[in-house]
Amino acid sequence: MASDVSNPLGSYLRDRRTRLDPAAFGFASGRRRTPGLRREEVASRANISATWYTWLEQGRGGAPSADVLDRIAKGLMLTEPEREHLYMLGLGRPPEARYQPVDGVSPRLQRVLDSMPLSPAIIKTAMWDVVGWNRAATLLLTDYAKLPPDGRNILRLMFGNTQLRARNADWDSIARFVVAAFRADMTRAGAAGSAAAAALVAELSALSPDFDRLWRDNDVVAHNEGIKRLHHPAGPLAMEFSTFTVEGRPELGMIVYNPATPADAERLRLLLDGRQGS
Repeated sequence: MASDVSNPLGSYLRDRRTRLDPAAFGFASGRRRTPGLRREEVASRANISATWYTWLEQGRGGAPSADVLDRIAKGLMLTEPEREHLYMLGLGRPPEARYQPVDGVSPRLQRVLDSMPLSPAIIKTAMWDVVGWNRAATLLLTDYAKLPPDGRNILRLMFGNTQLRARNADWDSIARFVVAAFRADMTRAGAAGSAAAAALVAELSALSPDFDRLWRDNDVVAHNEGIKRLHHPAGPLAMEFSTFTVEGRPELGMIVYNPATPADAERLRLLLDGRQGS
């Protein structure tokens, strides 16, 4: 137990190593003194020296590099949460984000959205593509199902759709906030500098002088919470919003809207009941 406390990285590596089946990796299982892979087998899979790997398990040799940790994570076939834990133990920080495009959400995540029938909610990617929504969001914001996948991007809608732009009260302030939050989200998810990000920014800059101006300001804000005011066919609506990161999916964010006042709650209820303006 004492060695686990004084050398948590080594303890974690030993634990992961001893859980693996040698035969699954093409190693002879035969008679082994301990279960799992041998140290030299892990070192071979990670393309590092057996001596260096042994030192890591023994708490010697100093802090490993990010490259070494990535090789070991691949050699041990760690999941992304396990790889992040390895980084925290070895370097005291999570690994740099790896951006991966997202096409949709899991059925379980969709059920979370659907479980909030009175709260409009969407799930967006770091590139601000809407990939999940509930019925309330369709009625409050827009019917994403009727849009092509590339048309569900919040920035394209905000800067390229005059009808939706007109719905937003204080559009200039909202636009500045959205662009700054988009920049922060994209960087956090590791998408900044990617070809996809460069293409989207170039497209939006050509589409809208407003976006181009705001993007050049280089502002950054956290997209945590705030109030969205809408000129809606159901009547003026003020909606509080809160943003949540999806656990295990740092590239996804859930935005949940709730009425800011009792009057807004009544207008939203009529909207969801299909009785607005009656």
